[in-house]
Amino acid sequence: MNQMDRRCFLRLSGMLGVGLAVGGLVPAGAEAVKFDRRRFKVSETRLTMGTFVSMTLIHDSRDRAEKAMGRAFEEIERLTRLFNRFDETTALGLLNREGLLRDVPPEVEEVVREGLRYHRISGGRFDISVKPVVDLFRERFAGGGTPPDPAEMNRALALVGSDKIRVENGRIRFLKPGMGITLDGIAKGYIVDRASQVLAERGIDNHLINAGGDIRTRGARADGKPWAVAVQDPEKRAHYPAVVHMSNGAVATSGDYEVYFDREKMFHHIVNPKTGLSPHHSSSVTVLAPTAMRADALSTSVFVMPPRRGAAFVDRLPICECLILTHRGNRIRSAGWARKTT
Repeated sequence: MNQMDRRCFLRLSGMLGVGLAVGGLVPAGAEAVKFDRRRFKVSETRLTMGTFVSMTLIHDSRDRAEKAMGRAFEEIERLTRLFNRFDETTALGLLNREGLLRDVPPEVEEVVREGLRYHRISGGRFDISVKPVVDLFRERFAGGGTPPDPAEMNRALALVGSDKIRVENGRIRFLKPGMGITLDGIAKGYIVDRASQVLAERGIDNHLINAGGDIRTRGARADGKPWAVAVQDPEKRAHYPAVVHMSNGAVATSGDYEVYFDREKMFHHIVNPKTGLSPHHSSSVTVLAPTAMRADALSTSVFVMPPRRGAAFVDRLPICECLILTHRGNRIRSAGWARKTT
């Protein structure tokens, strides 16, 4: 069984800063290559956030790029610890245990508020309060167990509902005992955005970050062209459904085949908060958006919706596009997807 917190679907590598970023390829370790007389391509991959995180930076100073990258990885580690719900000593762990968190760290408050906003935007399809259902899956399927029975599911669903979360006066509280939240569907994107911000603040205007499929780009590749990201085929055949060309923006994919609880793959990490079941309309949803956090939350939201309804939902959002691959082999695109891809 795959790790609980891995949502690896897209994989991406800088490929010396000039080629196609292809799914499945991850640079080994760190490297610095002089691309031309004045620019270096500096890249490194580390295992963090439960997945591989790769950075590719283009800059005229190798030393400056390496130092900025080090600070960006430090920020990723700091925020990963902060959002760790499996550690009861973290703010998130304390909130889930006690149902109340005082003196909320600003990063946690920001992400929780955004989670509640996407709950409203998506009509309830995105819900950070599905932790009781996810925990039920983990408990029931540990060691090859059986699916939850209806009574167990109903008890878990009674604790789900972002409308029962309050964020006010520096506190977060649950209105119902036993509730809990998971930020897995939004925090990774937030962390990637923060790492990108660290690089930009240090003058690294051209870079790409890939955190297990949550991808953020700024500027351009070493040849001056937009970054190219290949969307991987869910069946892992030798072709790519699309190649995204982007300078400043983000892409994230939610898929049902990488992280699952049962051998039949009927119960996976994406949960419909209204039914407690994992949706099976789509095999993957890829979203393009201005930020990784937005792309992350929207890809999960759309995955829960019927495909055509999901594409119509994205069409109503500014500066966002999506590609939905269904289990029947259909490709459903938002209105402007074709302008962004080849």
